[in-house]
Amino acid sequence: MLTAEEAILGLHIAAGFLALAAGAGALLTEKGGAHHRRAGRTYVSAMAVVVLTVLPLYLLDPSSFRLFLVLVAVFSGYFVFSGYRALARKHAGAAARLDHTAATLTVLACLALGGWGVARLAGGDAFGAVLAVFGGLGLSVAGADLRAAFGDGQENWLVDHLSRMLGGYIATVSAVSAVNLTMLPPVARWLWPTAVGVPLILYWQAVYGDTGPLAGRV
Repeated sequence: MLTAEEAILGLHIAAGFLALAAGAGALLTEKGGAHHRRAGRTYVSAMAVVVLTVLPLYLLDPSSFRLFLVLVAVFSGYFVFSGYRALARKHAGAAARLDHTAATLTVLACLALGGWGVARLAGGDAFGAVLAVFGGLGLSVAGADLRAAFGDGQENWLVDHLSRMLGGYIATVSAVSAVNLTMLPPVARWLWPTAVGVPLILYWQAVYGDTGPLAGRV
């Protein structure tokens, strides 16, 4: 019989692979179409399971690596949450208290993640670069959301939706890569999806932004 930890870990892994497949489906189908929406809903649901199963896994084994996974789950989960909420705000207007709370918690988690990374780098541990990069990215996005919430920023629901969903997918690919591409050095297997995905996010922001050639097309 499976232990509680084995059952939760199995659910976590299965949800991760489902998120990987559904996220690819959302990226490769026509934006705004029925297949895109269906794949997107599946991706969001699978990522919710991934995030919610990390905390009990940490409580069952409070190792430093699982703490890292908890902080990464907050970082990646916020990307998906905020990407989903960007669609809701398309019709509802301004961000709600739920959005502000999620952004604040993510800022705190990413400050911890980035600070931990800097400390590990200072101690000669190259893996600290992974923590610092993820912490910096999450802090940048959640911090921008807080600035927008208090009137010191602008929102574009389409750019936010596409950018955040892709950011969450980068985190999903990173986790799968870290577990399976063991032939790569640890830092490389965690960060190559970011190196590939961030230029694509910047491209989408330029194309679908307020002055881009496809502004408002979706």
